[in-house]
Amino acid sequence: MSERLGCLLDPQSITIIGATNNPGRIGGMPLDMMSHFGFLGQVYPVNPKYNNMFGYKCYPDVESLPVAPDLAVLAIGAHEVTAMLKRCHARGIPAAIVYAAGFAEAGDEGLALELELKAFVKQSGMIVGGPNCMGFANLNSHVYTAFASIFKMVAPQVGRGSTAILTQSGNVCSALFGMGRERGVQFSHFINTGNEACVEYSQYLNYLASDADTDSVVGYIEQLRDGPGFIRAAHQFAKQAKPLILYKAGETQKGSEAVQSHTSALAGDMAVYRAAFAQMNVIATNDFAQMVNLAYLAKFKQRRGGQRVAIMTMSGAMGAILADKCILAGMEVPTLSLEDQKILRSGIPDYGMVSNPVDVTGNIVNSPEFALAALTTLATSPDVDVLVVTAPGYLMDRMSEYLIEIAQTTSRLIVAIDTGKASCREKLSQAGVAVFDDAGRAIQALGPFCQWMTRRTEALRWFELQERTSQAVASKHTLNQTLNEHETRKLLYSFGLPELNERTAVNAQEAMIAAEQIGFPVAVKILSADIPHKTELNAIRLDLQSAEEVAQATNEILAAVQCAKPQAHIDGVLIQAMQKGIAELIVGITRDQVFGPVMTVGLGGVLTEIYRDVAHRLLPIDVRVAQTMIEELKAYALLDGYRGRPLADREAIQRTIQSVSQAFETIANIQELEINPLLVHEAGRGASAIDALLILKNQ
Repeated sequence: MSERLGCLLDPQSITIIGATNNPGRIGGMPLDMMSHFGFLGQVYPVNPKYNNMFGYKCYPDVESLPVAPDLAVLAIGAHEVTAMLKRCHARGIPAAIVYAAGFAEAGDEGLALELELKAFVKQSGMIVGGPNCMGFANLNSHVYTAFASIFKMVAPQVGRGSTAILTQSGNVCSALFGMGRERGVQFSHFINTGNEACVEYSQYLNYLASDADTDSVVGYIEQLRDGPGFIRAAHQFAKQAKPLILYKAGETQKGSEAVQSHTSALAGDMAVYRAAFAQMNVIATNDFAQMVNLAYLAKFKQRRGGQRVAIMTMSGAMGAILADKCILAGMEVPTLSLEDQKILRSGIPDYGMVSNPVDVTGNIVNSPEFALAALTTLATSPDVDVLVVTAPGYLMDRMSEYLIEIAQTTSRLIVAIDTGKASCREKLSQAGVAVFDDAGRAIQALGPFCQWMTRRTEALRWFELQERTSQAVASKHTLNQTLNEHETRKLLYSFGLPELNERTAVNAQEAMIAAEQIGFPVAVKILSADIPHKTELNAIRLDLQSAEEVAQATNEILAAVQCAKPQAHIDGVLIQAMQKGIAELIVGITRDQVFGPVMTVGLGGVLTEIYRDVAHRLLPIDVRVAQTMIEELKAYALLDGYRGRPLADREAIQRTIQSVSQAFETIANIQELEINPLLVHEAGRGASAIDALLILKNQ
């Protein structure tokens, strides 16, 4: 696929079908661009009305072309597209771009046209971009197959670009390109995927992951249609340390509706998208300016960064503002060692802060040479990963040589925030110092960029776990029938969950005997795979203290269920020993329509619905990933001895999460698997799966 995509993204010869000599129309714009920017390959306009246009010889039809070019660009109506693709294929053209709208996004008639197009592409083996797309541009090869006026409206690139734009919207593609050029970002590719009838978003990503000219990607997504393909692409980006910066639309209900009407896409569960992106070290954004600033920072990715930030300023107020912004962006502002503070104090008055942020005060104007000593101290401190320096323009100019010297002697990431109009900005940037003109935009980009730097190792570890798990469970088995709660728990026992003290019974007499064997107090619950939620039918009784109470509860539960759910298959009742614990959690897995199995861990019971304090991860999950999930919860303090509470058995929680993951991965036809609640006991005493639910596919 990568080689075939090269015909779309880096063709050496191109025909424009439906070409026009008007540079303001979609059939003329790409010709005008390639002529203007000096595409060195062959260009063959096709239109029987003209002999030549934009300096290129024009041909009456595709059959008249002297050679079969790499790519055909179709600037024709939707109803003409498939017939023309067939003619292109017969001429030996391997790839095409379809501009036309009016396909799946346009109702039943358009959907029929798209299905016809897809069927032909599948049968012929052609590779087709779009339809309903603006087209592409390879800025390094000067290939302009997009009808986008933005290319002539911004400063032309000097030298080769290394950032690719990949969007599911043409207008967003243009907006990002324009903003990026204003920021000085050099682009390698401009790709608008359109409806993705034949080439899906992740296939473009895989191409860009292996593209030597592309070091980072900024992208806009409405829906991913191939979750496993996206995971494979993200793995390649992680292995090569290429930042993947994505904006996913559909955060709100209205946003989801707009997405669907735009490209006939269905917005996925945003919580799952966010969790998946974090797990795969994809940088998630929700702001175009942030995206282009992240693309700008990407050129400094070879420098060493992290979460610990040292701030140097000549303003106490700016120090406080930056400290707040850094911490709120997920970074740390550590207190410097006493040794470092002593060095800094030698040149900073007593009223200037030296612990971090470092306020060199206005005194630095009188002794600018001290700036080198202060910068050296901060850039070499073992407590610091990133150095942020802010100063007005005139002072930034005076310090620029010192910043450049520090940048040349350390590999740490250095960010300069110029609050004036310093003349040294380009010189600093070329020397390895990232330059911003606004503190808010600087930290908005720096926070996720440093997070990307620090979590790459963990992301790679998960990708490797996924590959090992896929190989280990290649021979999955299936369940032939739905399991009730007791049977589900027995299944989970085989994956390492500890057994509960419980018995089954079909009537009150058996229930009393079972309760006597277990020991009071006990709980009695309906046992039926057809009744997943027992409380809604009043089909559970807790803290029963005698055999008589058990018998009465059993009769009441069976009668209530038979009345409310006469069609349900009833296996009897389940008698469990009552237990006490520190906290109740939910541990569940569902199948996301994009990414597949997704684990959710959070507070159990009704608290799950009220607080929505949950963590999500794609499967597989091992104990290390499980640990990060429970530590991510706001309620983690309840498990960690909050205000004198006993410590919870966190290792037991991690083992349970791993076991549930293994069960789901091993059995092919599970749709949902849930433990709620998982009762967590004190450290060393384990955790109990009090209730368990299993739902099979197509049940």
